[in-house]
Amino acid sequence: MPATAPTVYLDHNSTTPIDPRVVEAIVRAWRDSGANPASQHGPGRAARRMLQEAREGIAELLGAKTGGMDADRVIFTSGGTEANNLALRGLVKEPTGGVAISAIEHPSIRGAADELRRSGRRVRTIPVEPTGEISLGPGLTDVLTDSQLVSAMLASNETGVIQPIAALADRARAAGALTHTDAVQAVGKIPVHFRDLGVDALTFAPHKLHGPLGIGALVVRHEVKLEPQVFGGFQQEALRPGTENVALAVGFHEAMRLAIDELSHRAARMQELRDELERTLGGEFPELVVVGRSAPRLPNTSCLAFPGLNRQALVMALDLAGVACSTGSACASGSSEPSPVLVAMGLPQPVIEGAIRLSLGAFTADDEIAEAVRRISNVVKHLRSLK
Repeated sequence: MPATAPTVYLDHNSTTPIDPRVVEAIVRAWRDSGANPASQHGPGRAARRMLQEAREGIAELLGAKTGGMDADRVIFTSGGTEANNLALRGLVKEPTGGVAISAIEHPSIRGAADELRRSGRRVRTIPVEPTGEISLGPGLTDVLTDSQLVSAMLASNETGVIQPIAALADRARAAGALTHTDAVQAVGKIPVHFRDLGVDALTFAPHKLHGPLGIGALVVRHEVKLEPQVFGGFQQEALRPGTENVALAVGFHEAMRLAIDELSHRAARMQELRDELERTLGGEFPELVVVGRSAPRLPNTSCLAFPGLNRQALVMALDLAGVACSTGSACASGSSEPSPVLVAMGLPQPVIEGAIRLSLGAFTADDEIAEAVRRISNVVKHLRSLK
């Protein structure tokens, strides 16, 4: 590959490049709002109005209730990880309250659950089927009976498999438990409606849908009590105090507006390109395994396993060849441990060891996929020749 050849970026589930239209919205906000939104003077009130418009716009786009005394709350955080921690640590309030999480959760959920376990709380695990979908079988009732909160992601960041969250929320409600879902990977790629899902809290972040880094949010149903994890201010009902970043909130709103307005076009295009990538590579490598293929998946995500190859060696070789991809969550990148998600699915060891994640964005081009296929094919053949 020539030294000047551009990298094909296929790691959008880690972070998406920001949409220039979102940059413009952020710059306008920086220009028009230089005051603290908590200040009582005119410039502060103007900043607060801008912040509130962004907050209400985001809530409306997500299908949260925005009007009346029982409006749902959108709490801005520094990103998805903080929002997930706020949900788990803020919703499990009783000293002995239990939590149930799925076996395929993001490290920020697993880490928060581990901290709850260290503080004496019960942590139960919801198993997953070989398809990558969480199990709603008879064993779920036992898991839910002593759980105050259930947390399961709406779509897997590694396999793209979409989870039956509405059904899980129904089961949890019947057992007297709250439900939280990490929808970071789903929002902007599939239709997501907070109220229709029936959950009590939902995490999302704009840097997965061509928005800014450094901001995320937790939407919480109005009647649900949330305990703060940060103290020292009155902002956001003291649930997450600290001066809000108005410009990033405006960029968050614009990124969501664009993603949802363009959702049908973006999703169809990403799925067409992803399917072409899987079809072409499968034609060259009959042993290729598309993890989660038999389940509903996000349109942009492909977890591909090349049995017999080492995933980390493959990712590094692809990086040198100009294809940016990953072995799973960016928050666990570099780990030599096998993917907990693929292990939970009960996949064969050679599949687990040889699996990488390719994830497309709204602006991935046809020629990039064709070039990626060519480079991936060359790298796989080269690594196989060394064995």
